[in-house]
Amino acid sequence: MHQLCQVSVKECAGSGMGFRRMRIERGKPEGDCGIGKEQAMIRFLKYMKGYLRVRVWGFSPERFMNLCSNKGILLWDIVREGDVYYMNITLKGFWEIRPIAKKTGTRVAILERYGLPFFLPGLLKRKMFVLGLVLAVAFWMLSSLFIWDIHLSGNYQITDDVFQNFLKENQVRIGMRRDDLDIQELEKQIRRQFPQITWASARLDGTKLLIDIKENDAPMSTEERENTPGTDLVAEYDGRVVSIIVRSGVPKVAIGDTVEKGTVLVEGKVPVYNEDATVREYSYVDADADIMLEHASTFTASLPFDHIEKKYTGREKSSHYIKLGERSWAMPEDRPFLVYDSVIRESRPLMLEKLSVPVFWGTVTYREYQNMEYKYTEEEAKAHLNQKLMDFLAELEEKGVQIIEKNVRIEKGSEAWALTGEFLVQEPVGKSAETERIEVGETGTDG
Repeated sequence: MHQLCQVSVKECAGSGMGFRRMRIERGKPEGDCGIGKEQAMIRFLKYMKGYLRVRVWGFSPERFMNLCSNKGILLWDIVREGDVYYMNITLKGFWEIRPIAKKTGTRVAILERYGLPFFLPGLLKRKMFVLGLVLAVAFWMLSSLFIWDIHLSGNYQITDDVFQNFLKENQVRIGMRRDDLDIQELEKQIRRQFPQITWASARLDGTKLLIDIKENDAPMSTEERENTPGTDLVAEYDGRVVSIIVRSGVPKVAIGDTVEKGTVLVEGKVPVYNEDATVREYSYVDADADIMLEHASTFTASLPFDHIEKKYTGREKSSHYIKLGERSWAMPEDRPFLVYDSVIRESRPLMLEKLSVPVFWGTVTYREYQNMEYKYTEEEAKAHLNQKLMDFLAELEEKGVQIIEKNVRIEKGSEAWALTGEFLVQEPVGKSAETERIEVGETGTDG
């Protein structure tokens, strides 16, 4: 029967008693011993120094273990199978047991080897693996010295392209050394270049440069409003006013009025009256209103009878390239086919992605095709024209246009299919135009 024995070194070494009087725990799994941080550290030190799994048998294995305990040689994970014992012993202790084994008439055989002293020699034999490991560590250490990603957050008024141009002008770019970046100077330049930024913060997170900004979202001051030249809202097309809500300016039309293109709907010239109801002066504002105009609209689309379609031959060729930032390198090659298109696929190793290093491996697949001429059937022509109509109606819906009536017809012409749509719509109107300025005389007439 297998018996699990856990020998306490401290008890064995301090008792000075024979092996048969040592405290042995049988049948208790090692996982139930409550391994804490100290035990974990001991296991790590054992691995670093190396240890062996041995088999001990002969005249007196018990006396062999007792003498090992007296001489401070550590034995653990002892298992008995009949007259044979299996145990672990440190590499240093193994070289000290020869006289003990000879004295007790026991034999010791090595079963397995564990630890760093046995791992390294085998590793060093795999030269390519070691070389790859060294190069990987060197690349990781070298890449950590540079900035490989720039992330901007908090920008709403300032576009990413404008900010990227600002960074280039200040020599802040992907691939620059971390030591060459002056964080405080960069923050000052951001606030100096963009007056609408009230707060800016830049910091390095590994190989990433993180820039956080806060833009001034306060409304325009009263002084700025008073200095505006004034603008009107005019109609872009003919129609009938169906609703009007004015927030700023003087309304010049009412619900139900019919207007022509260019008619002033809301005027930005606001009169200021005297006590006798005469105009003293004009205050100029930017007219602001929500106005809905009902008018007729048309949509036309055509589709030729014949069209060209791609027919792939099934022949393909692939090429590979390496991309670092905005630069790429590929093997030079001739034109793959006479007529072809290409599909590009890029990938980046997970380790480089975690480091934010912009290194990509790419594959370009060239696919040969032939241009074939086909004729639309009536069903295909109607489907294509109806899709164009749906796209047009979707654009109107995005602009807030409401369709009241519609009349759509598809006809076959002499050279093409034609779609004609007539709609009655209600659409927001109001294009800004400069207000006509009027000078008021001292008499207060509104001339």
